[in-house]
Amino acid sequence: MTVLKELALPYQTLTAIPFTNVSIEDRFWSSRIKATQKSTITACLAQCEATGRISNFAKAGGLEEGGFVGIFYNDSDVYKVLEGIAYSLLIEHDEEMEAQADRIIELIAAAQQEDGYLQTYFTLAEPEKKWTDMNKHEEYCAGHMIEAAIAYKQATGKRLFLDVAIRVADHIDSLFGPGKRHWVPGHQEIELALVKLYVETGEERYWKLAYWLLEERGHGHGVGYSWDRSDWGAAYSQDDVPVRDISSVTGHAVRAMYMYAGMTDAAMLSGDQGYIEALNRIWSNVVDRNMYVTGGIGPSRHNEGFTADYDLPNDSAYCETCASIGMVMWNHRMNLLHGDSKYADIVERAMYNGSIAGVSLSGDKFFYVNPLESDGTHHRVPWYDCSCCPTQIARFIPSIGGYVYATRGNDIIVNQFVEGTGRLSLQAGEITLRQVTEYPWNGRIKLRVEEGEAGAYGIQLRIPAWCKSYRLSVGGLEVADAQIVKGYVRLQREWKPGDEITLELTMQIERVYSHPLVLANEGKVALQRGPLVYCIEEIDNASYDALRVTAATRFRTVYEPELLQGVVAVYAEEPSGDQNFKAIPYYAWDNRDAGQMKVWLPEKTDETRLYRS
Repeated sequence: MTVLKELALPYQTLTAIPFTNVSIEDRFWSSRIKATQKSTITACLAQCEATGRISNFAKAGGLEEGGFVGIFYNDSDVYKVLEGIAYSLLIEHDEEMEAQADRIIELIAAAQQEDGYLQTYFTLAEPEKKWTDMNKHEEYCAGHMIEAAIAYKQATGKRLFLDVAIRVADHIDSLFGPGKRHWVPGHQEIELALVKLYVETGEERYWKLAYWLLEERGHGHGVGYSWDRSDWGAAYSQDDVPVRDISSVTGHAVRAMYMYAGMTDAAMLSGDQGYIEALNRIWSNVVDRNMYVTGGIGPSRHNEGFTADYDLPNDSAYCETCASIGMVMWNHRMNLLHGDSKYADIVERAMYNGSIAGVSLSGDKFFYVNPLESDGTHHRVPWYDCSCCPTQIARFIPSIGGYVYATRGNDIIVNQFVEGTGRLSLQAGEITLRQVTEYPWNGRIKLRVEEGEAGAYGIQLRIPAWCKSYRLSVGGLEVADAQIVKGYVRLQREWKPGDEITLELTMQIERVYSHPLVLANEGKVALQRGPLVYCIEEIDNASYDALRVTAATRFRTVYEPELLQGVVAVYAEEPSGDQNFKAIPYYAWDNRDAGQMKVWLPEKTDETRLYRS
């Protein structure tokens, strides 16, 4: 497996460990990675072929006759699948998959114009209108191309795609920036991609262009269809106030997440305190007032995004899959910026619930929208006209190892609990750490120093916010005096190969309550065990409509290996025997016969309950 360089930015607290330094041998995630490689990517490639997304490049390059087919941003789906292929090749080489990618990349290269411009919609349909419409996703598509091209170069060593992407970035840089044209991308993405290109090439002008594009917002430069709509306006694209003045989340959820991710990158490069303060404000607003228990965000179908604080309906929840993955991307960066585990907690919540609910267990059907309650008519489908979510899944799941570890000076940070090995560089030298766990089904994690010179360094383990108690031991001896700082318990000592840590997180079934201003959940309770949010499906519960949770309800868990590829099911029982029900992890719903589903369950109680945040 190729080992990539670690991403180190001057003002970050933690240094990310790339997914290529992490070998996953985890029962939970390995099956999902395999399904992505064998089903998701294959399905997305076939759909990109069948819907004309790939042939648009051949037409734009003069290799085929015909006009543009599809929606103006369709190029981005091809790029995201290629990015997913790159990550998959780094995990397990596949000559046929690489050959398919090479063929598509040659078509992309042929479609590039002499000045570096590349978007097939404008080349084929409206060549005279390039860079005239901020809503038409020119820089959004370019951003996804840049991300894919970097990944493909890292996976294969081949430069063609990266050279194409660099020419696109140089073309954009020639048009926009200080002293040039004003421009506000209608859909953010280019910003974080330009930072990645800077890291790959060392060219500072790329991240400075990203910084400039962020600074363009909120000054009246944005024009176009979405700005002109009275029900959307500038807030739809987060262009209503300068980014450093943001205090509340607005507009389209995915655009917001990509922008906040780009802002966090810019803050880690520049040290801009105004950005850091804005990011802290907006994070609290999103997490405390606008996030579902699944880590999903964006309640409204109308704008694919946000409405008002605490407006979190269940049956009409939009919660786009891309937005949940965007929460993972942004919170991962916030964790690197601040070194606080509360951001890794949100990564975990969105990763295990809102994100992977977007794909079937078979890997070939997808949710765009992820409600927390269904009348039985909402189902995953093989494809959408706007298929950003399937292709997002294709690139997200193979990169999951990149969220597991980080480093800080001479400390290893364990952010996520995933079985496998991590190769980490510390001041003390190169260390290989192995995790053994059945997470998320139980909370027992063993960490063993596998390789490396004996030496003094720290190992910090995240204690999840959901965990009420834990036990920690080293070499079989309990550690009772370890302090928790910013959500991490730190062990500092002389370590040598063979040393073993055991962390036992108590996993209980917790009753979760909303803030009282979330009116949709008044009188209701949700169930969570470890990182997993649970739901009930009609297929398991004949008395679905009559089910209630009471103060006397008792819960037990059973691991069922034949159910939904193996899950811990929760059984609820009343002492009176009047009613019982069964709950499954939310991510696994709609993988059997059609039926109703809900996360928030009516709670019958005579007690006066105070809200607990």
